[in-house]
Amino acid sequence: QVQLIESGGGLVQPGNSLRLSCLVSGGAVSRLGMAWFRQAPGKERDFVAAIHWSNSGTQYADSVKGRFTISRDYAKNTGYLQMNSLEPEDTAVYYCAAGTPITSNMRPSAAYRYWGQGTQVTVSS
Repeated sequence: QVQLIESGGGLVQPGNSLRLSCLVSGGAVSRLGMAWFRQAPGKERDFVAAIHWSNSGTQYADSVKGRFTISRDYAKNTGYLQMNSLEPEDTAVYYCAAGTPITSNMRPSAAYRYWGQGTQVTVSS
């Protein structure tokens, strides 16, 4: 059974950075695409970023493009989301996901079978 465990969330001031981690265990994890989604209070869960299982491509939401970077370390079975220049609008619970999305569009949440429990990110002065 594939399990995902996020870490790295917390409280940070606007303009600062955080790096989220997602440890993946169980199953053929090297063949799974990985993604990050986020959900702010009272809002739907939104796509943030995704990376193809082969590391051959990434996709980002327009709101984070140029500020966030998704990556993965196969040796550590861990995915990362580096978040720079954080804004109060980035405040949300961030979820790691793994699955088999199509390469041309890795945004739909339905493409991801496995989900972590979420980690809170709060951007406030």
